[in-house]
Amino acid sequence: MPKRKAAIAVGGVAALGAAALLLPNANASQDKNDASGATGTAKTLKSADASNLAAQLQKLLGDALAGSYYDGSKQQLVVNVAGGDNNVVAQAQKAGAVVRQVENSISELKAAARTLKTKATMPGTAWAVDPRTDKVVVTADSSVTGAQWNRLQSTVRSLGSGMATLKKSSGTFKTFVSGGDAIFSQVQGGNVRCSLGFNVKASDGSPAFLTAGHCGVAAKDWSDSQNGQPIATVDQAKFPGNDFSLVKYNDATTQAPSEVNTGNGQTVQITQAQDATVGETVFRMGSTTGLHNGQVTGLDATVNFQSETDPNGVDTVNGLIQTNVCAEAGDSGGSLFTQDGGAVGLTSGGSGDCKSGGETFFQPVTAALQATGATLGDGGNGAGGNGGNGAGGQAGAGDQAGTADPSASAGDQSGAGAGAGDQSGAGDQAGGNQIGGTADPSATAGDQSGTGDQSGTGDQSGTGAGTGTGDQSGAGAGDGSSSLTGSN
Repeated sequence: MPKRKAAIAVGGVAALGAAALLLPNANASQDKNDASGATGTAKTLKSADASNLAAQLQKLLGDALAGSYYDGSKQQLVVNVAGGDNNVVAQAQKAGAVVRQVENSISELKAAARTLKTKATMPGTAWAVDPRTDKVVVTADSSVTGAQWNRLQSTVRSLGSGMATLKKSSGTFKTFVSGGDAIFSQVQGGNVRCSLGFNVKASDGSPAFLTAGHCGVAAKDWSDSQNGQPIATVDQAKFPGNDFSLVKYNDATTQAPSEVNTGNGQTVQITQAQDATVGETVFRMGSTTGLHNGQVTGLDATVNFQSETDPNGVDTVNGLIQTNVCAEAGDSGGSLFTQDGGAVGLTSGGSGDCKSGGETFFQPVTAALQATGATLGDGGNGAGGNGGNGAGGQAGAGDQAGTADPSASAGDQSGAGAGAGDQSGAGDQAGGNQIGGTADPSATAGDQSGTGDQSGTGDQSGTGAGTGTGDQSGAGAGDGSSSLTGSN
């Protein structure tokens, strides 16, 4: 009996009826405050290398550092130093970072956060250290009004204008779980829908995936189609406090490739877990809104959600990544990753939507892996193509030789199958084999209509990189240089 292929593509599937956004050239930070007051000459670094350097300097220098961020326009890591310690400055510069002198030390910033925890823990509030401003940024959603708003304002003012700032969010902080497609569970009162984050190996070697903790707390058994039979069972779930779940596939032979499906037969190979760095560009994939991108704006964020089980309660989650990437209901648990294949976070919650924007918070993947004992890695066919020819398969993507740039425009992808969003079994994606590596998923999406499996009724003709109907073989091995972007 052949192994069962993982029914859920990592990161969930692109929302049916809406095209995933894949546009060129968005690999730089858009922060206007980057490197203000910074001194020194730094190494040119990719965001993943900057994240690694930031972690190394944190271990080496400890509280002598007052935070760090990635200047995407210059591709440099900027580290904050309070107190003018020449030894700290020298070590940071020698390691390749730009050093910026700031007023607030990390211990002072943490003390401010503790004050907020004591005096301002109420539904609809959040705070995180912003190393670019060297302040704690406090955010209140639209539900914080009246006496609560006055209390929050008073608390922030007591910290001093040089220590904290307060801003309003037009939306309401909530976890992004909903009923619909992607990964499903049937519970009393209806269906629960979330998004798969990353395929992993559990500590016992069995295939599993990570998703949001509030999804795992809400339901135990999960399916890849609405009202379908369960294919995976929650093994561990943490919420509130943290927000992650480890869900094991019921079939131990399930092939669970370490990749994110960005839609239109394109994938990004996930090679490592990495910590987020403020200022870096990140991408989020979710089952409702597909692919979107933006920047990391804060680390170690605290978010106070209104409790869904206690009308007067608060579900507080700590240690989150704050971003300006949009998300909506059903995107919970979806993957936050970098263009070069770093697994960064799992979608937790936030405010706003993908029309007006907003803040979205993510559970760090590194913390989830450490807590569950799971590891990233290829649990099945890795970067191999989705070659099934069942009804609803996406035909015409062509073979992708080497690491050629698959910059073809997608044709119409009309739904013709059962189960909303189901892309497995009778709906396998016959997207062509990716031979010799993972190609850069920079295709422009066409129409994605229908409520079932995606059947490739349109040819994907190569534009420059490929020839013939659906041929994406490129010239030679291809340079794989196109950039992956979404819209924030």
